[in-house]
Amino acid sequence: MKVLLRSDVDGLGRTGDIVDVARGYARNYLVPKGLAIEAVAGVTAQAEAMRRKRALKAASDRTEAEATAARVAGVVVQVTAKASEEGRLFGSVGAAEVADALTAQVGLELDRRQVVGEVIKEVGSHEFTIELHSDVAVPVTVEVLAEA
Repeated sequence: MKVLLRSDVDGLGRTGDIVDVARGYARNYLVPKGLAIEAVAGVTAQAEAMRRKRALKAASDRTEAEATAARVAGVVVQVTAKASEEGRLFGSVGAAEVADALTAQVGLELDRRQVVGEVIKEVGSHEFTIELHSDVAVPVTVEVLAEA
């Protein structure tokens, strides 16, 4: 059965795509949840409009991500944590702590899943990557300091 996707569906397609799915999947899941409509004659114009809208939104999101990346580039974020005399942390600093520090110090609202990097276990300077868009990523230096 051919359906027009009204929303992105993982493993199936994106908004505006016309895909062929099993009749039961369409009737019992996609259509009742509002994720798709049956692709009847005349729906191709609607599909094209959805694709254009999706492309405009993607371009807008990318432009916004590039502007944010320019603002964040070169920023050194400081995070404090309890550490031993040798500089080894008692806990660790991960993506969630880096995201919180970016929010507090730069004013950038991020989800921790957008922050990519190894978990930090020692005091010092470390690199993380902030993924703002599928095509836009910016490196950020994280300076871990021992709590006084």
